[in-house]
This record gives sequence, C-alpha cells and structure tokens, in this order.
Amino acid sequence: MSFINKLAGLAAVTVSVLALTGATLAADYNWTFQTSETAGEPGFINKQKWAENVGVLSGGRISIEILPIGSVVPHTDTLEAVGSGILQGHMTDPSYFAGKDPAFAMMGNLVGAWSDPFELLGFMQSGGGNELYSELVEPYGVHFIGPAATEPEAFVSSVPIRTVDDLKGVKMRAPEGMVFEIFSKAGASPVALPGSEIFSALDKGVVEAADNTVFATNQALGMNDIAHFPLYPGFHSLPLIDISINKDIWDGLPEDLKAVLNASVDKFSFDHIYSVRLLDAKAVNTAKANPEIEIINWSGDERAKFRRIAQDEWKIWAAKSDMTQRYYDAVTSYLQGRNLL
Repeated sequence: MSFINKLAGLAAVTVSVLALTGATLAADYNWTFQTSETAGEPGFINKQKWAENVGVLSGGRISIEILPIGSVVPHTDTLEAVGSGILQGHMTDPSYFAGKDPAFAMMGNLVGAWSDPFELLGFMQSGGGNELYSELVEPYGVHFIGPAATEPEAFVSSVPIRTVDDLKGVKMRAPEGMVFEIFSKAGASPVALPGSEIFSALDKGVVEAADNTVFATNQALGMNDIAHFPLYPGFHSLPLIDISINKDIWDGLPEDLKAVLNASVDKFSFDHIYSVRLLDAKAVNTAKANPEIEIINWSGDERAKFRRIAQDEWKIWAAKSDMTQRYYDAVTSYLQGRNLL
C-alpha cells in the first residue's frame, strides 16, 4: 500500500470515528492559499479538491481556504504575501514573478521545452529543478512544497497558422517576458494584454491570436467560436505550478503533517494532469462537431523549428543571472540526456 493510501486510510478512520461519536474536530491550522485562476476554472476547482484532500489526509487538523486570483493581493505579489504571512500559501505560475528575478521566467515557463507535463515533472524531481526552485524562493520566506503541471496550453487563432512562417506579422496576445520575446523572434507581433481582455480583443480584431490556456478552458470560454483555427496539442507553453507555504509555518509543523502535505501535492499533480487531459479530450470532440472550427496540429518539423527559436532566447535569459545560468545548464543537460533537445 502506498504512503498516500495509508494516510488516506488513517484519515478515513478518524473521520468515521468522529461521525459515530458525534464529535467535532477543530482544525489546528487554518490557512488561506491564493491561486492564479478565476473561480470556476478547472484548475481552481482541482485546487479546491486538493485542499479538501489535505483536510482528509490530516484527519481534520489542517483546513485550507482556496481563493481565486487577485482576491487578497495581485497575482504578481503572492510571493511576498506568503513570505510575510498575509497569505499562508499560494498555488501559482512562477512566471508572474519574473520582475523580481529573471529566473522565475525560466523556471515558470520555459517556452518550447516541454510537450508533456510529465517531462517537466521528471526534470523537477530528478533533474535538479526542485532544488533550484527551492533555493530561489527561500530568501522570500517561502517554502516550496512541490511542483505540479497542466497539459500544454492550446493556441487560439482567428487565422490559420500551420507553420512557424505563418506566425510572421500575426498580431497576438502574449504575456510580457520570455514568451513575448520568443514569439517576436518567430516573426509575430506580440501585444501584452491581461487574460480578461483576450476574448474582446479577438472579437474586435485587436489581435488575431492568443497564447492563453488549455484547450478545454478556451473552448468553455467561447474562444474557439470566434477564433476558428485553434492549434492543439500546444507547441509552446507548459507552465509550472508552484505550491508553496510560508516558511515559518512549514518549519513549525510536526513531521507527520509535513509528510501529509508532501504526499498531497504529489497526488494533486497527477490528479490535475489527468483531469485536464480528460476535459481537453471532451472539448476537442465538441469543437470537431462544429464545422466552422479547424483544429491545427503542427508537424514534428515545425515544432522543432519553433523550439530552436526558443532555445536561442533561453541562452539570452541564461546570461541574466547566476541562477538563470544554473537553471539553463541543468535543464538543457536533462533534455539532452533524454533526446528532448
């Protein structure tokens, strides 16, 4: 029996005993974690399920409230908020902190590197990623519990983009930083817009395409109904999910609850990937039933061509700091060792 299953079994016994006796158990720890999704998104719902699972695994000793993006602080400020104790934790994309250190951009979303979330998780677990990221966030008063990931992000487009060359001149939404620079060097004309403005910008023709999120969410938001040429599976973006907690809180936890949190994050990572994978599959079938929508899947050659453009930008970012260079060295070594580069 796995450690996670043992914990779940013990927690279930505790809950059953309490139910039989009519007893209630107040949580020893009550925390608030802010996420990078709006309420109702698949990622947000899955993070709520994680919090519920932590409650079960801990036998009710830990209670976590999950809040949507911007609830307490802006999404770019959760790192300091967690370190100072305004929030007790966050579950977010580290790319949002690129303004604090360029290493967050590389570690948060190494554009063009990963075609499957388990490739990224493999690097984090066995290629040195966890250790480097922990070292990066610790000075902020934050403890990195562990990583998670999602499926590669789809690409929304109102014009057919079948090759890298087709990106030339395309007005597209992209977040500032590494993603913006890579698409610019691929020939596109990136525009920095918040996610909340993407639909309107596409609908009004302000942009023709957008780096946004996973296919299922784009489909649910109606993006593919106004931009009929989505690219799927994604060829560019597969962001890391950072699950971290205030370091003083972590240091003060008993060892059994640290083990609970570590195990819960491992479980969440697998559950989240397969949940989104299932939602994507259903959304793709829905989109295929619409004759106006054409789903474009890039060839291996075109994906490799885009990756080479991205790799040139990785080198530029690697030179920005000691940490970005160390990360670049570790990740390229890992990719080369598995014939992924």
